[in-house]
Amino acid sequence: MTNLNVGTVHEFSVSRKIDNGFVLTNEHGEVMLHVNDTKETVDIDQTVKAFLYHDKQGKLVATTYLPDIDFNTYGWVEVVDMVDNLGVFVDIGIPKHILVSKDDLPLLNRIWPIVHDQLYVCLQTDQKGRLLAKPATENIIEQYAEPAPESVLNTTISGRVYRANKVGSFLVTEEGYQGFIHYTERKEEPRLGEWVKGRVIDVKSVGTLNISLRPVKEEALGEDAEQILTYLSSNKGEMTFTDKSSPEAIRDEFNISKAAFKRALGTLMKQDKIKQEDGKTVLK
Repeated sequence: MTNLNVGTVHEFSVSRKIDNGFVLTNEHGEVMLHVNDTKETVDIDQTVKAFLYHDKQGKLVATTYLPDIDFNTYGWVEVVDMVDNLGVFVDIGIPKHILVSKDDLPLLNRIWPIVHDQLYVCLQTDQKGRLLAKPATENIIEQYAEPAPESVLNTTISGRVYRANKVGSFLVTEEGYQGFIHYTERKEEPRLGEWVKGRVIDVKSVGTLNISLRPVKEEALGEDAEQILTYLSSNKGEMTFTDKSSPEAIRDEFNISKAAFKRALGTLMKQDKIKQEDGKTVLK
């Protein structure tokens, strides 16, 4: 009877050779080491350090490829596959890819990580004892993060999204600072695990950052104006949106604030490209 547990690392003695591999033993039991699960030559009576995981048949096996993460240690791992209704698989440094359950991912699949995105995870087992990768919670990220200096205000900064919800996106920058992107400060919602670049618009007293993915006002004015022109062109040259429209309606349709919408309308009017009449905005 074995007392060996999945997701743990042990020292073993190589007791004998079998088809396609070796049998490893220690005081807790024995386990198979497949030839593809080792990167070095293995000999009988040699001592090896191995990580335990379940193969495709659900059998506990060993590998001498040791992951950088464990049940208490977090690390950044790369997403290698996504399966609807199941979750995403990540590479933790062993031959088998490990699942991040959909229960630990955003409700909307469109903001799930894609291949090459990265997640900050540790190991976990489910109720059936299967090995999973578990994304870090907010308190873990707080321990990982460094306080940002005031000097980063108004600078460009890059980081990876570690949490996503309706209010906005949370990220860790390459310097290790915690950042937050309010939903009004982005055109599109970033994916969990996505690497993004933005602009620091506030440095909090605790050293966290508020970040915007929108361009500065002068640049955004042209972008917002172009968006309005495109909308008009695709709607027979008119729309019911005007400077009197509600902020909510403008946000829902254009994903910009009413102030930005009015500035863009003003620019287009000065350029004599649009006019407002009968409660509508019309392309001239």
